[in-house]
Amino acid sequence: MQLDHTFTVPADPDDAWKLFHDLGRVAPCMPGAVLDTLEGDSFTGRVKVKIGAVQMSYRGEGTVTRDEAARSMHLGLSGSETRGAGTASATVTATLTAGPGGTRVRVRTDLDITGRPAQFGRGIMTEVGDRLVQQFADRLEDLLRNSGPGSTGPAPAAPAGEPEAVDLGAAALPVLLRKAAVPAAAVLLTVVLVRVVRRRSRG
Repeated sequence: MQLDHTFTVPADPDDAWKLFHDLGRVAPCMPGAVLDTLEGDSFTGRVKVKIGAVQMSYRGEGTVTRDEAARSMHLGLSGSETRGAGTASATVTATLTAGPGGTRVRVRTDLDITGRPAQFGRGIMTEVGDRLVQQFADRLEDLLRNSGPGSTGPAPAAPAGEPEAVDLGAAALPVLLRKAAVPAAAVLLTVVLVRVVRRRSRG
């Protein structure tokens, strides 16, 4: 499944690109994620998601490569449920370009997921992705605005805590309701038509 997202951060491309080099500062901006280790271009981490009352935790690893000239960042990610058989893997490419109001970030994700989240179709996964990327962009914007001059260097190492579950069910609910609206309308129309026919037949 391929997902495409675009957002803008309030910084010039050089400063934004420097910040994207520092996964220790950028990773906490991703909802539900915690970075456990970072050694060179390799890292490990955890993600916790919630769908209704069900919570799922993933543990995984990844690598990052960068194209300095193109200001492009490529991540290879893979993980599995800590208590389940579900797996997830993704390749993510983020490209930074100058844009109105700052730096435009284009993100392309090739996602392969199994287990319970796989029941959602492309429409729902796109909606969920849109909301997660928007939350990420908002947190990244706060980070950039609260960073003083020269503060885009490596952040001090901090103990990794338990990730706060990101509620995918809440993100998917509007799409589920929209999908349910058409069948519900069809059922309602059928009921109305049946009643009209019955009334005419009685008349």
